[in-house]
Amino acid sequence: MSVHSSDIKRVTTHIIQEMKTRGEKISCLTAYDYSMAGIVDAAGVELILVGDSASNVMAGHETTLPITIDQMIYHASSVVRAVKRALVVVDLPFGSYQGNSGEALRSAIRIMKESGAHAVKLEGGLEIKESVVRILSAGVPVMGHLGLTPQSIYKFGTYSVRAKEEVEAKKLLEDAKMLDEIGCFSVVLEKIPSALTKLVSESIAIPTVGIGAGPHADGQILVIHDVLGINKGFKPRFLRQYANLNDIMNEAITNYIKDVKGKSFPNEKESY
Repeated sequence: MSVHSSDIKRVTTHIIQEMKTRGEKISCLTAYDYSMAGIVDAAGVELILVGDSASNVMAGHETTLPITIDQMIYHASSVVRAVKRALVVVDLPFGSYQGNSGEALRSAIRIMKESGAHAVKLEGGLEIKESVVRILSAGVPVMGHLGLTPQSIYKFGTYSVRAKEEVEAKKLLEDAKMLDEIGCFSVVLEKIPSALTKLVSESIAIPTVGIGAGPHADGQILVIHDVLGINKGFKPRFLRQYANLNDIMNEAITNYIKDVKGKSFPNEKESY
């Protein structure tokens, strides 16, 4: 008898693989701090990504490039302290693994040791194979990331859909197969055509996790601030917003200011 993911006390890479095998979709969200991670974990997602998107949503940078490994460890350790069930994956930031497999291994070991996370994620295919192999050889689980790879934004020059043309689509499929063969436990597919996601998902044994990649991936991931409507004005086609916390928070803070100015807060019951 198969066990549903909601019955599992601690999600592992093995469980993520089993979910693909039995056709159960994998739910994933980002988190960057203790309070939010606790809420996300308690809701029951299988995987929490401490994304380098923290560079955008937490620090206000235009791209993911400026965030450092020290900052990623800070965010990751905050998340890990809150999480009781989900698998926590941490992005290796730009410059910490590209072109030097020794540096990649050191970066991955630092993140695992100093944050207590369960796995790392790297962007790219064949060009980072050596780094991925080196990290895997140390026993660190690796999640791949293909399609739109935000760390390469200046190379692509745009955040538009990737792999629409045959040459790029073929390379993406080959890269996905390579990541599967060398031992990655899953791969993120970002902003690629739905048909290509279906082909990749059916062609490799490991789970695919989509963002802007259609319904055929084995799981889905979104940025928590986008899902909750904290970020105002960011509404790409692939985003389904499940709340409008920006307006709710604004109203609460406005009411607080009004009560302070009107001298109704704190009242007698709220005083010692």
